[in-house]
Amino acid sequence: MERKSHSTFDNKKDSHKEKGLETMKTSMWSFKLSTASLVLIPAAVGINYIGKMIAGFLKLPLWLDAIGTVLAAMIGGPVVGALSGAINNIIYGLTLDPISFAYAFTSLFLGLAVGAMAYKGWIENAGKALIVGLVAVLVASVVSTPINIIFWGGQTGNVWGDSLYAALIAHHFPVWLSSFLDEWVVDVPDKIITVFIGYLIFRGLPKTFLQQFDRQNHTDVL
Repeated sequence: MERKSHSTFDNKKDSHKEKGLETMKTSMWSFKLSTASLVLIPAAVGINYIGKMIAGFLKLPLWLDAIGTVLAAMIGGPVVGALSGAINNIIYGLTLDPISFAYAFTSLFLGLAVGAMAYKGWIENAGKALIVGLVAVLVASVVSTPINIIFWGGQTGNVWGDSLYAALIAHHFPVWLSSFLDEWVVDVPDKIITVFIGYLIFRGLPKTFLQQFDRQNHTDVL
């Protein structure tokens, strides 16, 4: 009887330990420097680069420079998304535009926000993906506004946003509000389109690929 009791206790202890390890493994903030992550991050950076080049070549009033960041966040979680975004800005700053270094903070917080929402199941359908896009708009606008004020006097360099900024300043609106609306009016279409492109790519990925990452997999309900 006593031996059986100890055995039952040990089994329960092992069971709790296994559950704890499983919880740790699938934690939102877990990050494993695996082969899959080492491939995903540079791929995301490449997608960001291509998106920005296309937007610039076609002279679109958008940036399209965060598609890879959003996709990496959906696949690998907030840490992978944040790393992808920040590394992209660092590389872009080293090769093309030094001011891009400052916007690494925007990309970092964008990756964290989208990755956290994806982990919680907010990319299960198009309606929820729209909410993720709106959150991405808010995050990007809030983080970028002080950067725009410090480096650009409040402007973004985007013709749509800067036209609004000029009109607001002419009507004596505060610089911080004018700058926020300048950023916001560009981020609304840019980030919603970006999130939906990432969402559509994510939906098309095979489960075997997604299972390589230590994160909760919500593809079953898509």
